[in-house]
Amino acid sequence: MLLWGCLFIMLDVLLQPEFRAASLPLHMDSVIQILAQIEQEAPILHPTVPGLLLMSGSPIDFFQHQLLSGVPSPAELQLDLLGPELRALAISLIQHRVGSGQEHGVVLAPDGSTVAVEPLLAGLQVGLHGRRAMAIPLEFRSSPSEVRDAHKEKGLTLAPQVSTTLQDVGDISLDPTILPDVHANSPTSVDNLLAVTLARALGIAFLPGPGTHTPKGLGPDGCWDEISAPKTFSLLSSESPSALTVAFLNGALDGALLGDYLSRGPKPHSPLSHILTQYYGAGVGGDPQFRSNFRRDNGAKLTSQEALAQQVWGSLLLIQELEPSHPHLVNLSQAQLAEVATQAAKEFTEAFLECPAILPRCRWEAAPYRGSPRMLNLPLGFLYVHHTYEPHKPCTSFSQCAADMRSMQRFHQDTRGWDDIGYRWGSRGNLPLYDIQKQSFVVGTDGYVYEGRGWHWVGAHTRGHNFLGFGVSIIGNYTATLPAAHSLKTVRDTLPRCALRAGHLRPDYTVQGHRQLVHTDCPGDALYRHISTWPRFGEVKKKA
Repeated sequence: MLLWGCLFIMLDVLLQPEFRAASLPLHMDSVIQILAQIEQEAPILHPTVPGLLLMSGSPIDFFQHQLLSGVPSPAELQLDLLGPELRALAISLIQHRVGSGQEHGVVLAPDGSTVAVEPLLAGLQVGLHGRRAMAIPLEFRSSPSEVRDAHKEKGLTLAPQVSTTLQDVGDISLDPTILPDVHANSPTSVDNLLAVTLARALGIAFLPGPGTHTPKGLGPDGCWDEISAPKTFSLLSSESPSALTVAFLNGALDGALLGDYLSRGPKPHSPLSHILTQYYGAGVGGDPQFRSNFRRDNGAKLTSQEALAQQVWGSLLLIQELEPSHPHLVNLSQAQLAEVATQAAKEFTEAFLECPAILPRCRWEAAPYRGSPRMLNLPLGFLYVHHTYEPHKPCTSFSQCAADMRSMQRFHQDTRGWDDIGYRWGSRGNLPLYDIQKQSFVVGTDGYVYEGRGWHWVGAHTRGHNFLGFGVSIIGNYTATLPAAHSLKTVRDTLPRCALRAGHLRPDYTVQGHRQLVHTDCPGDALYRHISTWPRFGEVKKKA
């Protein structure tokens, strides 16, 4: 009955021409409108709204059925209470998929990030009915001795309880850094919230595909056809077919964070449309830190790398038992699943959670670069800190930051005739110095980094030193005041850490203020005094 109910809805949609394509823009506000409509027309369905929407797109599999509490019955699957446009949009967004260089089932959020709807709804569904641990039956689990025996069969050396020298298991290339707890104890349960939002998808993405020994791993970000009325989302890189894109991880994190919030909050819950409006706005319950802009920081607080590795391992154990013919899991031992889980959790934590969210040029609607850009010879040895000076005020929202970026770029390209964006000017005494430079990255006070010239192209941020380092500018005038703490942390810690891991910066890199190399007051007296206290700060002779 459940399958027939889902097929009935899909057939009904496909047979009606007006439902074949969603005419509404693919924006989070449209998703919120769908939820608000259901909540208004059928309040009794409120606890099952996410499950109702999930099941309207495609039948949930057995794994999801085991972990999603309160999924709607076939009788509740009708979406007639939605108008034609909202119904068509709901159907088009439920199933996340990647193919032909495009990503489907994603929407543009007000903060400028792109969010997959499916894992977001799954997290909301779990949160409404309670976060819980689902026991893994004993016969599904491997004992520590089985893990160690499997290692020994490969001729690998084991320290007491832990293998620290594992390089390759079953022809799966892995990072040599192994988390001890993963090998010491097989998971006994999985967290239903983390499993349906993140852990399962992570595990599948890091399994070797059929006929290949190369896991898909993390996927790319992308660009919308237009920001005001987004309809098509194209991936920036077509080389990786991984469905574990930036948009999916955003949706999974949002689903996990909001699901956790709902599971801990008092009942009855506020309408989901109201909670999402806050989360993708000023902050849930008036907390400016509990909003989508800071999902990575909050995600790092929700789970540790070690705990997530256990969750990924447990999810793979369940999938292997519930879906024995899964093409990626056939003939993989429990020890191999443990190693895959370790690598997946490590890569996600270090390459995503611990890196800043960088919005690509297309997201702030940058004009094309003018001229012939040159590639950098990486890694570089310096990070040069700037402030924009103009605009004077920090930007605190995506709309404001993106507008500031476009305004600066127009001024630099059209008025001054330079190739690309930089900062307006610095000053020395009463003399304005029109030293407009092309920045590698620009940091807003909204929690995001905005791509300028990026990691691979030479900028013109620090005259005479552009081939030697990256230029990072913080929007605002910091002559008398400091940037927000999060912006400072981004420039001092998270951006360099990510660059080091990716091989963009040398391990012995140095931080310097723009004024140390060029005759200017940039990056402002207050900011310069502050960065001079950083461990990586280096004194140099000024260059006239």
